Amino acid sequence: MNLVSVSINELRKLIPVIGKTLTPVIQSEPGCGKTSLLSMLEEDLGDGYDYIYVDCPVKDMSDIAMTIPNHETKSLESYVGSLFKLSSPKPKVILLDEFMKSPKLLQVIFTRLMLERCVGDTPLPKGSIVFATSNNASDGVGDSMLAHAGNRVCIMRMEKPNADSWLKWAGDNGVHSLIRAWVHMFPRCLNSYLDDGQTDNPYIFNPSKPMLSFVSPRSLAKSSVIVDNKEILGENATLVALAGTLGQSCAGDMSAFLQIEKSLPKFESILEKPTEIAMPTEVSALLMLMFQATDALKTQDELSKFMKFVNRMESSELQAVFFTMMVRHKNGMKLVRNNSEISKWAVDNHVLF
Repeated sequence: MNLVSVSINELRKLIPVIGKTLTPVIQSEPGCGKTSLLSMLEEDLGDGYDYIYVDCPVKDMSDIAMTIPNHETKSLESYVGSLFKLSSPKPKVILLDEFMKSPKLLQVIFTRLMLERCVGDTPLPKGSIVFATSNNASDGVGDSMLAHAGNRVCIMRMEKPNADSWLKWAGDNGVHSLIRAWVHMFPRCLNSYLDDGQTDNPYIFNPSKPMLSFVSPRSLAKSSVIVDNKEILGENATLVALAGTLGQSCAGDMSAFLQIEKSLPKFESILEKPTEIAMPTEVSALLMLMFQATDALKTQDELSKFMKFVNRMESSELQAVFFTMMVRHKNGMKLVRNNSEISKWAVDNHVLF
């Protein structure tokens, strides 16, 4: 049976709609972007809410609430931790991150928060949203939930971003162009171990082949600082750092890929002589140049000049890759709208879309 799943973009819409009364518990394999949902919701919903991140496995009772003696009334009163910002009247958006890895006693406390929108005995402001994240049970990383609580929340599997969706996000969030080009060349690096035919995939997380470093949307983004500084680090240190972030198999392949950059023409040289400069023959080299261009192009004139270079590529399908990159890039889209060279190419090659 195929497991139903929901995309991260669908969750951005779903959580605010149901999260005020029914708590979504989002599951996926490691490094797929579950935690980033909180910042996405802040971007979507604005400053009408307080946004609260709860790192569940490292919290204890004193972080959530404590009972303090009131000597006047000779009773115990509950004091809520400042983590929940209850001194502010704003409704809250609370992420219980890695909820299923929290200690069992805290799961009881968090369960009341998820079911009744109360921290201890103190209710959240009206309109507050609560959601939780955790890994898939099949990931084998220690996630479990109290049996009586599972039927009272909405447990959903979030699909792992594939190469196409990750590349769009990466282009908008400053991930190095060479990493994006590598992912385009090796899209299986973002397959899921739950997909068919992945037993020999050397890049990805697989609970049957335990390893601490592997390719995920998260580790690819984190490796950007390594590629940014590869000239300072040197070849060996770059390889070792990539292996420690992305795993040995990916590091070897990516390092070999990065060596191609040394033989590429400079971006500025392409703009100076787009119809004369030597055209690389390897697809990987052309992809590198196109991904670099999506980040570097700033004006209509630069785009028009680079399009003259792109039009010299023998493969119209490869040209279409650059067109798609520009359309999906947050800055590139502004240039594409009013560029005559792009418009002409799109008309001449409309059959490709």
